Amino acid sequence: SDPRTDPWPLVHSPLPVTLLFVSYLFVVALGPFYMRKRTPLKLRGVLIAYNLAMMTLSSYMFYEFLVTSILDDYSYLCQPVDYSQSELGMRMARVCWWFFFSKVIELLDTIFFILRKKQEQVTFLHVYHHGTMLFNWWSGVKYVPGGQAFFIGMLNSFVHIFMYGYYALASLGPQMHRYLWWKRYLTIMQLCQFVAIAAHSSYNLFTECPFPDGFNTAVFLYILSLMALFLHFYYRTYTRGKQ
Repeated sequence: SDPRTDPWPLVHSPLPVTLLFVSYLFVVALGPFYMRKRTPLKLRGVLIAYNLAMMTLSSYMFYEFLVTSILDDYSYLCQPVDYSQSELGMRMARVCWWFFFSKVIELLDTIFFILRKKQEQVTFLHVYHHGTMLFNWWSGVKYVPGGQAFFIGMLNSFVHIFMYGYYALASLGPQMHRYLWWKRYLTIMQLCQFVAIAAHSSYNLFTECPFPDGFNTAVFLYILSLMALFLHFYYRTYTRGKQ
């Protein structure tokens, strides 16, 4: 493990993240039963504040990933992890931790769906993505906070600026729906992100790059699973739905 990040919150042991994940699954399984005879909550003010806060956090993380990688002359083809205590090395490690922590915060997405009785939104894709990202980025921050991993965090933060911007507009009410015609393009942006990450990870499997092949392999296989699920979502929502 990286001695710089090991003492940081939620990093040292897998137990806290595992407990979070198990609690999350309990909420997903039992939440609809709890809400069955209850009136769905509106949560309009909470949702607006939450989505704007997540949009702001995503903007901050994208800025930090981009600027730090430029200042530290990061390579987009092969970037080993900087395990030094240098200012830029620590700056990249810190934004990696914030990215991991944002995945903890994003579990609230599911809780809000359940409290609003929007159970149709709590799909396998939704739960799989939120749950697995916890462990993916816990291991990233514990072992490789920086290096090749910066590219994933930077791209995902950029996409989430638009995603939470979309959700913030949607939470304002039905009068905003005519301004949300670009949902389809948001899904296309997410798919493009996955293609870029798959290409970025697979490239290093065939070149001599001092970054763990195990992580690149895991990222590549995981991204393939997300691409398959998102393509299925795209077909079901925008192609078959129109037919």
